[in-house]
Amino acid sequence: MKLAAHELHDFNELTMSCVNSITNMAYMLQHVQDPELKAILERHFPLHIRDYNMKVEFLNQATGAHKELPLLKENTTLEDLTSSNLSMYPPVQPRTVVENFNDREMVTAYLLTLKRAGREYAWSAMEMANPEIRSFCQTAFMMSCSHAYDVWQYMAKKGYYPLEPADSTMTLKIGAMYQVVPEDIPQFQQYMSQHENPTEGESDQLYQ
Repeated sequence: MKLAAHELHDFNELTMSCVNSITNMAYMLQHVQDPELKAILERHFPLHIRDYNMKVEFLNQATGAHKELPLLKENTTLEDLTSSNLSMYPPVQPRTVVENFNDREMVTAYLLTLKRAGREYAWSAMEMANPEIRSFCQTAFMMSCSHAYDVWQYMAKKGYYPLEPADSTMTLKIGAMYQVVPEDIPQFQQYMSQHENPTEGESDQLYQ
């Protein structure tokens, strides 16, 4: 596909990141002990392969990628999204001599990889000129978000990621700072009727 110079360099970085992610996941799949974590990795792995292969097609095929990334629904598995059911979090200390990673180290590395990839996709989506590549980066960003949500919930349940409710007094004080802008004012309605924004759906379709 014909690319602008900045698109080529961004895609090189994104593809190199995929090489790293897939290699690390391949290691994890051979070493992870917890069946629940292994099932998450097995479910995610084929989509990372598809993501990588699409980048290779964009880089090498004149007609671009012939595959597609699916838009994923996010599944909430935690009963409480603001508070952990653990009284104490299991302590951790970086190891300075390592032969093999344990499950906690692997899932932490995977979550941080997903967060980094998501930021890269979001930034690249803003920079891409080609609509097809722009759409790919947007979809890959949402895939990273969905996968990170799976992994974060697993880590929160295990106590690897702290989850505590925000202070209620501070929440009320900060919330009181901001007032809703009425959407029924004439100026707003005029802009809405004169300048219609094309839509592809609603945000709740991503998490139904």
